Amino acid sequence: MKNDFISGTEGYADQAPFLLEQYESLSFEESYRAVIDYFPKKRSKILDIGSGTGRDAAWFDERRHDVTAAEPTKELREGAIRLHPSPTIRWLNDSLPGLTSVRNLKEKFDFIMINAVWMHLDEGQREAAMGAVTALLAQGGRLFVSLRHGPVPRGRRMFAVSAEETIALASQHKLVPLYNERSESILPNNKATGVWWTKLIFERQS
Repeated sequence: MKNDFISGTEGYADQAPFLLEQYESLSFEESYRAVIDYFPKKRSKILDIGSGTGRDAAWFDERRHDVTAAEPTKELREGAIRLHPSPTIRWLNDSLPGLTSVRNLKEKFDFIMINAVWMHLDEGQREAAMGAVTALLAQGGRLFVSLRHGPVPRGRRMFAVSAEETIALASQHKLVPLYNERSESILPNNKATGVWWTKLIFERQS
């Protein structure tokens, strides 16, 4: 499938060389300093949806977690494999809301990352995606979602998504919020244009 037919990926293929450099310039610890204590400590099954440059997948892999990374943009996925050539990361060409390839694995995950992806989905896609993600989350598993707010870069497809909407949608699937915080972007260019983020963590309970 061509990236052009996957809504939400607009602009990423053309900008892949720049994005690979930009995203890798920030460490995992810098990006997730406030929430890292909520991430798995013992060996877990991790799913990174919209894995981009592979930085996050590689961080979990280095800590001996079982990592699956799903990224629909070929240029980013192939760049990630070059940057993080680990034989133990399972790379998939897949995307929200369907996650067909991931669902075909018939596995459950202890921790699911959705970083800088959710705002690319329209309302109907977000509703479908939350159901698909919850079905992949093990009992007691956790879900991380970040929401980007502010000006939309030229050529990108993004929607205004609030923490309140996301929490309400998650609650329909028995996902309990553990963390909700607003923060400024740590990328200088984004910070200068007024971009800010919401970081959310949920836990699947019975």
